[in-house]
Amino acid sequence: MIIQIGASIVIDFSRMVKWIPTFMEGVGVTIVLSLVTVALGSILGLVVTLIRRSRFTALSMLAKFYTLFIRGTPLLAQLYIWLYGLPIIGIVIPPLPINSSVFGTREFSTAVIALGINSSAYVAEILRGGLDAIDKGQSEAARSLGLSSRQTMQHIVIPQAIRVILPGLGNEFIQMIKESSIVSTVGIFDVMYTSNIVKAGNYLVFEPLIVIALIYLILTSVLTFLQRQLERKLNVDLKNS
Repeated sequence: MIIQIGASIVIDFSRMVKWIPTFMEGVGVTIVLSLVTVALGSILGLVVTLIRRSRFTALSMLAKFYTLFIRGTPLLAQLYIWLYGLPIIGIVIPPLPINSSVFGTREFSTAVIALGINSSAYVAEILRGGLDAIDKGQSEAARSLGLSSRQTMQHIVIPQAIRVILPGLGNEFIQMIKESSIVSTVGIFDVMYTSNIVKAGNYLVFEPLIVIALIYLILTSVLTFLQRQLERKLNVDLKNS
């Protein structure tokens, strides 16, 4: 498709066809990075949530400060700290033992850690909200029936909390799909970085950016649809239970 703007400006999307494999490769990196990041963030977020609910005030305050600091500072600044700041004092994230020009780099492994820690603060808030949404009377009833704190959490609280937190975790994954584009600033070959490759190949700027925007729109729209389907299924199961 060719669009003529004025006498000298021509926007030609047909020149994007040969770059489709490059865009698709970037899509794969973005999806893998987002999945790994949210998985790591979910694990760390659970740990932070448990620490925050600790009876030890010092640990609880530390978890609250962690969440406040991560949520209150820019993701780009956090990424730069991990990639460029901490190596100055000897803290370096090693590359993954993978024979890949993308996944086997220090930049990729560092981005996973930085984005995973960032995601963990938001996941921790999602988990906290899910656990607080469960009526405390159910925990008290379970304890009165002889269940331990661990058994109460495992059999009573967590199964109900999962229904509450799944939509939030889905939103976090969708958000991370978009936020992961920030790794292009450190040379990681994700969807956003493909614009640099296309620009260097044939000096196009506008066309690849529009294509990339559409790719992100498609990814987030598909994930939003799947999330809504899951929410409907959970609501139906909840009504039938």
